[in-house]
Amino acid sequence: MNDIAAVMTAAPVIAVVTIADADAAVPLAQALVAGGLPAVEVTLRTPAALEAVRRIAAAVPGAIVGAGTVVTPDQATAARDAGAAFLVSPGLTEPLAEHVARLGVPYLPGIATAGDLMRGQALGLTHFKFFPASTSGGVPALKALCAPFPHARFCPTGGVSEQSAPEWLALPSVLCVGGSWVAEGSPAEIEAKARAAAGLRGR
Repeated sequence: MNDIAAVMTAAPVIAVVTIADADAAVPLAQALVAGGLPAVEVTLRTPAALEAVRRIAAAVPGAIVGAGTVVTPDQATAARDAGAAFLVSPGLTEPLAEHVARLGVPYLPGIATAGDLMRGQALGLTHFKFFPASTSGGVPALKALCAPFPHARFCPTGGVSEQSAPEWLALPSVLCVGGSWVAEGSPAEIEAKARAAAGLRGR
């Protein structure tokens, strides 16, 4: 994947996963990919996260593994070196965005306001994570933001559920949503949830 748009359009849902045990990474990613969700964002919230990224990148064909909760340039570099195909941050800062641009890794920074979007566009960015989606005004807020920024594209994340995802995906500016619900349960349950999520845009 050489651009963030390709990652965002691979499936209607980017699976957002927090992995405490690296041994669980490969079976989890295999189940998600088998269900039709190739994009997997491993949040850098646990000591096992980078190893999880490394194992998925090495052992799960078809997976597009990325690193989320990237908040510093050092984390971005470490995630890239572990094999992350894309990087996601909860917010947008100029130092981090410029560092990721130098790394050449597809990047999805978090935004919640018009000011965030203006800073992002000034840095040459057009694709953003709307975060935290459910507590930042929900669908009405993103609709309002889209009006003055018609070329921006979004991945709402944070509080998005299987029930609310179709409403988000109905917005023309939304390419996908980020969701953790698809990564809960046994491998068989995760594969079933992924298969259902892969068909959400068609509802």
